[in-house]
Amino acid sequence: MENFFNIYGHGFVRVAACIPELKVSDPVFNTEKTLDLVHRAHENKAVVAVFPELGISGYSNEDLFFQDALLHSVRQALETLLQATRDLDMAIIVGAPLGVVNGLYNCGIVLHAGRIAGIALKSYLPNYREFYEARQFRPAHEIPIKTLDLAGQEGIPIGSDLIFHVPAIPDFRFFVEICEDLWSPIPPSSFAALAGATVMVNLSASNITVGKDEYRRDLAANQSARCLGSYIYTAAGFGESTTDLAWDGHAIIYENGTLIAESQRFSWEPQVVCADIDLGRLAQDRMRQTSFHSTRALNKAGTPAFRTVALPVGIPQGEIPLQREISRFPYVPSQAELRDKRCYEVYNIQVQGLAKRMKSTGIKNLVIGVSGGLDSTHALIVCARAMDTLGLPRTNIKAYTMPGFATSDKTYANAMGLMKALGAEAGEIDIRPGCMQMMKDIDHPYASGQELYDITFENVQAGQRTSVLFRIANQRHALVVGTGDLSELALGWCTYGVGDHMSHYNVNASVPKTLIQYIIRWVALRDLLGPDVSACLTDILATEISPELIPGTNGDQPAQSTEAVIGPYELQDFNTFYVTRYGYRPAKVAFLSWSAWHDRDRGSWPDVPEDARNEYSLGEIKHWLEVFLRKFFRTSQYKRSCIPNAPKVGSGGSLSPRGDYRAPSDSEDAPWIEDLKNIPDKP
Repeated sequence: MENFFNIYGHGFVRVAACIPELKVSDPVFNTEKTLDLVHRAHENKAVVAVFPELGISGYSNEDLFFQDALLHSVRQALETLLQATRDLDMAIIVGAPLGVVNGLYNCGIVLHAGRIAGIALKSYLPNYREFYEARQFRPAHEIPIKTLDLAGQEGIPIGSDLIFHVPAIPDFRFFVEICEDLWSPIPPSSFAALAGATVMVNLSASNITVGKDEYRRDLAANQSARCLGSYIYTAAGFGESTTDLAWDGHAIIYENGTLIAESQRFSWEPQVVCADIDLGRLAQDRMRQTSFHSTRALNKAGTPAFRTVALPVGIPQGEIPLQREISRFPYVPSQAELRDKRCYEVYNIQVQGLAKRMKSTGIKNLVIGVSGGLDSTHALIVCARAMDTLGLPRTNIKAYTMPGFATSDKTYANAMGLMKALGAEAGEIDIRPGCMQMMKDIDHPYASGQELYDITFENVQAGQRTSVLFRIANQRHALVVGTGDLSELALGWCTYGVGDHMSHYNVNASVPKTLIQYIIRWVALRDLLGPDVSACLTDILATEISPELIPGTNGDQPAQSTEAVIGPYELQDFNTFYVTRYGYRPAKVAFLSWSAWHDRDRGSWPDVPEDARNEYSLGEIKHWLEVFLRKFFRTSQYKRSCIPNAPKVGSGGSLSPRGDYRAPSDSEDAPWIEDLKNIPDKP
């Protein structure tokens, strides 16, 4: 990879939605102001600059559009634009009225390096309420020609059937529609997306009325989502006539339903709103979604044919950092309101899944092992809520803490306190005698007094705990509730078979470690299970994550640190999301991770504790990504291929072969490790 620190090397394209100052019926002034913003966009390394509808003349000219002087001035302005931008390697899309074969058309003109690449036409003309466009303009389908000679050029493609392809930037194909086109029942961009366009551009004037901004957002968001594409929308700002209307200068950029950039409305200053569109994400989504391709096939007869116009825009060189905000916690929304909603939904999905399983089996008792750590804590509070939902007593939860050779005083106290606070039937079983007997049976050195803490020593304990729980379930006519989470499944950090890998039903299997912490905190802050439970939950959140399988010298805290072995969960959850949800190459995952984590002032993270790690070097990111890749692709799929039933809770949130992820258990990691070489060790 030539430059790891250039967004264009990772499937991004920077675009600019521009709102210039203008004067009605003054193309010279408008062209000057347009050029100012073109240069700003170019300096910011954007390869596309989009301007409002009829911006060269002004939208609100009404019958002045019939004046030859104005139309002549527009054509001269286009020649000025071409001359002034001949050294700029970027696409510039401006709005202008053009008289063509005795008709007047509302046009989106695509310029590049001093030439007109193509002219898009407005398909649907509003002629209701405050709009009278059909008085002046003709719709695209009425134009009698396919090419136009203009500004000294011959054979310029013109029509509503043009898709502009930039070969130098993979997956970058854009389509231009104009204002009302988006308001129609089937926008032209829908057909263009089915024909391969990934970016839809809308030149709009769009006067403002109360609440219209919300409707624009809804339209653009839904169109980008339905088309699995990006939508760039510009609306005219100050300068348009206020004789009967007003204008708010609204620019918005969406990517598959997600708002990634927006202008300040009612600004008196010209604006250039840039966004880095992830074309790789759009390509991945389209590749996966079968209904997208089925729609194209089933509507082939009614889909218009499109012409492709090659646009030789080059890739900006040098270091170009990502301007887009990358959340450090992709499973955890950074906005408090959305985060509360996420916690509410995930928690209730888990509760509903468990309650349904209990009702369908007729079993009213649950068995769960409680360690005092995050996962078993979360599973236990799901069990408690399920009992409340079903109108059953919490004593139907048969909760057991099973201290072993490395159980710390801290986690033991956490487990006992939580079981008591919840009102579960609490039990304690010392697994050490059973473990010692097994180690004697297999002639393990620890049984004869040697301090050998190998993987056998660790898994004897994990297996003993699960084996005991299953036998209790037989005895008490109960279901064993699993506690393992998505993060552990991704890394294979679970004991296979009769271990923490197995249960009758697993409520946490689709929930990553980073999200579990927030759900526990959310339950605690709202006292959903009572103030005593909330106090216990808060204490558990402050305990270091550990498997507690190797003895230490300090009995108060866990001796082992899971994250010292497999990496920080906040990084590994980040890797899990982008590898499983989007299938990104390791170099891109590392670039996104570095963009989010290398600087305390970049990215967003919700309410992390003050002592939490908020920065990682590129070397650390690369190291832990390599650990992830080897564990995920090479060594742990066999565990995921036979996991217990568990509800999927979110996008990119299931590794179940029945739910959302299927892979061979004996695959290699070679392609991913090879791509890892494209990641430098330091900036």
